Amino acid sequence: MSMVALSGWVLAGLVLAALVAGWVDAVVGGGGIIQLPALLIGLPAELAVASVSATNKLSSVAGTAMAAASYLRSVPVRWRAALPLVVTAWIGSSAGAQLVHFVPRKWFTPVVLVVLVGIGIYTVRRPELGLRHAPRREGAVSWLLLVTIGLVIGLWDGLMGPGTGSFLIIALVALLGYGFLQASALAKIANLATNLAALVVFFGSGHILWSVGLPMALANLVGGWLGSRTAIRYGSAFVRKVFLVVVVVIGVRLGWQVVEQFAH
Repeated sequence: MSMVALSGWVLAGLVLAALVAGWVDAVVGGGGIIQLPALLIGLPAELAVASVSATNKLSSVAGTAMAAASYLRSVPVRWRAALPLVVTAWIGSSAGAQLVHFVPRKWFTPVVLVVLVGIGIYTVRRPELGLRHAPRREGAVSWLLLVTIGLVIGLWDGLMGPGTGSFLIIALVALLGYGFLQASALAKIANLATNLAALVVFFGSGHILWSVGLPMALANLVGGWLGSRTAIRYGSAFVRKVFLVVVVVIGVRLGWQVVEQFAH
């Protein structure tokens, strides 16, 4: 299915959600926690999960591409680190997009919630985390960590999506010693790869809702441009604060989903 009938108000709400999601995702990641629930609310309930995920990816890839381009113009990127991360993230996301047709999404929500709470506590307890860019892993250890991060988080993005940018950033900050700004730049490149990889899979299966995804993509692109400029202007301290806010929002949203699952 490539077309779906929506009211003007619903489509406008989805476009607004895509704009906000693009800004949040560019600043610190986690825009999917805004955009994907909006799609789940706005699109008809009978649509397959793959159609919702595919349309979410079409929108997300535009904003991520804009944000990545903005970061590349202003933030130095270590391409030796980017290459293994991007390649394995692409592979992981392709596999995840294939699995989305078969694996119940509800299995993963409680696990992600626990991980997210742990990330938030870890960041709060270490105020200096990510404020200084001081990579502390080199050689084979760094390569192995980057490959693992790319595969695991890429798989998550292809399969589910929300929080991918945040997970990439905190992994680069906590495990490799990156500053939040530098981690954001590298995460955007990797996130662009995961979005494109999943989109290729969904394109082949015909699940993209073009009439909804294209206007959302334009809004997400504008949000990505605005968000990347905000992050570059205000630096790592600002990004860290926004990161913590996004972690709380994502945690509340996932917690509510877990409650709903157990209630039913």
